[in-house]
Amino acid sequence: MQKRNTIIYWAATALLCIGMLGSGIAQLLHTTAMVDLVVPLGYPPYILYIIGTWKILGVIAILAPDFKLLKEWAYAGFFFLMTGALASHLASGDYAAKAIAGPVMQTVFIILSWHFRPANRKINRVYQ
Repeated sequence: MQKRNTIIYWAATALLCIGMLGSGIAQLLHTTAMVDLVVPLGYPPYILYIIGTWKILGVIAILAPDFKLLKEWAYAGFFFLMTGALASHLASGDYAAKAIAGPVMQTVFIILSWHFRPANRKINRVYQ
């Protein structure tokens, strides 16, 4: 059971980090694909610099050893970012699979990575 959980954790974490790092770099570089994705939603192009930076820092936080509280914040930030992206596309009437699949799949990877993370990557909670 422990081996299965470890495999699920690392697979989900790898897919999460590859997706976030790749899109974060593309956002920092203001690729045409990224600009064309956010501008029709009503967001200004400069938002890509902010989101791209957050994504890259979040990947570093999740992969770095220790910093358990920072990892929790990174997971939460990724969750809010991806569910917000999904809501933005749906609210603007963009129901294309290309627009919806990325945020949905990344949200699944976020939840799986967070849920199956090893004990040494979790905050130890003491309840009294």
